[in-house]
Amino acid sequence: MFASPGSIAFQIGPLAVRWYGLLIAAGVMLGTTLAHREALRRGHDPDKLLNLIVVVVLSALLGARLYYVLFNWDYYGTQLSKVFAIWEGGLAIHGGLIAGSLATLLYCRTAGLSVLPTMDIMAPSVAIGQAIGRWGNFFNQEAFGTPTDLPWRLFIDPYHRPPSLKAFEYFHPTFLYESLWNLLVFCVLWFTLRKRLANKPGALTLSYLGLYSLGRFLVEGLRIDSLMLGSFRAAQVVSLLLVAASGMGLAVLLRKK
Repeated sequence: MFASPGSIAFQIGPLAVRWYGLLIAAGVMLGTTLAHREALRRGHDPDKLLNLIVVVVLSALLGARLYYVLFNWDYYGTQLSKVFAIWEGGLAIHGGLIAGSLATLLYCRTAGLSVLPTMDIMAPSVAIGQAIGRWGNFFNQEAFGTPTDLPWRLFIDPYHRPPSLKAFEYFHPTFLYESLWNLLVFCVLWFTLRKRLANKPGALTLSYLGLYSLGRFLVEGLRIDSLMLGSFRAAQVVSLLLVAASGMGLAVLLRKK
C-alpha cells in the first residue's frame, strides 16, 4: 500500500513547483540526452536533432492537452480558465504522439532530415520519457484504476475519488503499471532492437508504437477515467489500430532485403 505525498514538490514564496512539471522536465532531459547520443552514433547532425526535439516537445504538449480538452469539453467549455492548467494534469499521450509526429514530418522536410531514421533515433527516448512522466499522475492522484485490495494498492484521498466510488479507499495504481511497461519497452528498444534494426528505417519506431500500444490497451481496461468514443474507450481503440498498423508495417519492412 502506498499514497501520494501531494502534488507540490516545493514552494518558493507564492511560486509552487509541482511534481508533474518536474517529472515531465526530467523525462525530456533524459530523452534528449539519449537521442543526442544515438544521433552521434549514427552520424546524424546532433544540432538539428536538438532543434527538432524542442519543436516536438512543445508540439506534443500542446497536442496532448488539446486532445484531452476536446474529449472533456463538457467541463472545459464552462471552465475556460482551466484549459491551459496542465500542471493540474490532463495530458493525453495519443494527442501528443499525433502532434509530435506531425511536427517531426514538417521539421524534417524543412531541415533536410530523413524522417524515418530521425524517428528511430527518438523512439526509445519517447518510451523512457513516458515511463518517468507517468509518475506525475501518482502525485496528482489521477489516472488510477478500479478499487482493489492487492498489496500494492494505491490510497486515494476522498476529494480525488469519483462520486460513485467514495466508499472505496484503495485503487489499482494504473500509472505504475504503465510506467513499468514503458520502462520495459525502452529496454527492449534500446538494448535489443536499436542496433539490430538500424538498417531498417522506421522499424524501431513501429516497434515502439506496437509495444507501447499493447501495454496501453491492457492497462486502459482497468482505468475509471478513460476518454470515451461512444461506448468504447478511446485509448483502446487507438491502441488496437496502432498495434495492427505497426504489425503490418514491420511485416513489410522486415521482408525487404
